[in-house]
Amino acid sequence: RDAELINLELALADLAQVEKRLLRVKKDRKADPAEAKALEKVAAVLNNDEPARNAVLEDDEELAIKSLGLLTRKKMIYAANVADGDLAEGNDMSRRLKEHADKEGANLVLVSAQVEAELVELEDEDKLDFLEALGVSLENCGLRALVREAYDILALQTYYTSGPTETRAWTIGKGWTAPKAAGVIHGDFERGFIRAETITYDDLVECGSESAVKAKGLLRSEGKEYVVQEGDVILFRFNV
Repeated sequence: RDAELINLELALADLAQVEKRLLRVKKDRKADPAEAKALEKVAAVLNNDEPARNAVLEDDEELAIKSLGLLTRKKMIYAANVADGDLAEGNDMSRRLKEHADKEGANLVLVSAQVEAELVELEDEDKLDFLEALGVSLENCGLRALVREAYDILALQTYYTSGPTETRAWTIGKGWTAPKAAGVIHGDFERGFIRAETITYDDLVECGSESAVKAKGLLRSEGKEYVVQEGDVILFRFNV
């Protein structure tokens, strides 16, 4: 019921915005015809008690209404807050929400605010024991699972840079080439890109150090066409 009420409120907000914009577009002789078509399609869907994402738009129509940021046009993830004992398998309410999410083509993540609060207070080893007792793993638990689901639905991934004093994670889109990924750090990295000295995260953890990775011949030199992978640890060489 809560999910339905929230979706209804979001849809009504979108409908009000679409109808207001459509009136302006119809009065403007110089308006983009693609925008008018898109707005009419979206309005029809919303008036049929469906989310805006159900409207089938052409590429130019999608681009024409992108600036509106319609809430029900966005992809959705449902997060069900459950008791600690229900985190592994869920409960009747979360299963009903899962059915609702499935109908919309959305995913559901089980989260326990109670568990997350307790994890903050525990040491790493105690966290693992605590979660094991609940029947869940750290990687598939609550907020971590929610973040991973959000990254997947937005087609995002992470690569790392690591030096003597700092290790940082950088968020990029899936399918990005090395120069484009380098540009997230600084535009000069992209413009003057030479190569990307790359190590996989698993290899670095297994070997224990960059020097050990090099000794085993696991350091790769990648060029401009290299597509960065999830968990890559990269040192960019550039010149401007």
